[in-house]
Amino acid sequence: MAEWRWEYDPTAEHVIGGIDDLAFIARVEETADELVRAAAAQYLEGTLYQGASPALGQEIVPGGMFVHQTVPRHQHVYILQVTLAPR
Repeated sequence: MAEWRWEYDPTAEHVIGGIDDLAFIARVEETADELVRAAAAQYLEGTLYQGASPALGQEIVPGGMFVHQTVPRHQHVYILQVTLAPR
């Protein structure tokens, strides 16, 4: 069985390129790990899921926010946009 995971979509360079706050990126990635654990628990047989994918989600993390899409059939959480709060 495939493992649930997350990734930047389409690429990390596209989504987080230019953000040099490594602590902020680490918080985004830690939250993405939590989202993966939650999705794996909710969609036990993700590859067999027949319904519509959940709506886009937004997560607020210290220093900014990010937008993600969970696709159960892919067993992925895709990070689509990361926004660093103005300083």
